[in-house]
Amino acid sequence: MQLQYMTNDECRSDFRVDLADLAVLAEALRIPEKFVCPNRTVATGMEGLCVALRRFAYPCRFSDMIPRFGRSVSELRLIASEVTDHIYNTHGYLLTDLNQPWLHPDRLQEYANAVHDAGGALENCWGFVDGTVRPICRPGENQRVMYNGHKRIHAIKFQSVVAPNGLIANLYGPVEGKRHDAGMLRMSGLLDQLDQHCNTPLGDPLCIYGDPAYPLRRHLQKPFQHPNLDERQLEFNFW
Repeated sequence: MQLQYMTNDECRSDFRVDLADLAVLAEALRIPEKFVCPNRTVATGMEGLCVALRRFAYPCRFSDMIPRFGRSVSELRLIASEVTDHIYNTHGYLLTDLNQPWLHPDRLQEYANAVHDAGGALENCWGFVDGTVRPICRPGENQRVMYNGHKRIHAIKFQSVVAPNGLIANLYGPVEGKRHDAGMLRMSGLLDQLDQHCNTPLGDPLCIYGDPAYPLRRHLQKPFQHPNLDERQLEFNFW
């Protein structure tokens, strides 16, 4: 692969990144000079990054990538896996640990203010939690474990917390498709992180909001559920 012969439009089409920004992205992701796969296949850091970017550009099969990279499907698969592992091992903590500069309590209060200004009923809600079901093919074994009764499909599930700026603040998973959202919350340890990192300087909680499947906690709010709701409770649920 020779980037110098690619136009910027080709780069954006294949990799979803401007040609001039590839080096910036490689530095930000701490891409090494080369990747060595388990079978000793070697790729330069930039080639590996481009393989991963092309693979993540939907839709794309490894066989579609052969003309661009001049490598076999097996080589491309190994390189993409090696780069993905590097990114996860190097930067995965950004999605699992709430102790991040952009999630400092002062910033969380800014997010909460944005939610409230947009019509939210709570003044201290900075994010939203939910489970995501991702369909999979029916497995040959453990079919019941992977079956999601609500969606009636075999699946894996993830739990994510999203801030008002659109970024994922916390991600947990995958877990078996049969898991309930409340069980996934317990497994993730998210409540402990919220209790530790999501408080104002005065000790008041900065909470997230979830659907009725979640338990009501100090740092986790949800809609009112009892049948006879008054006007204020209905208004709270509406937002």
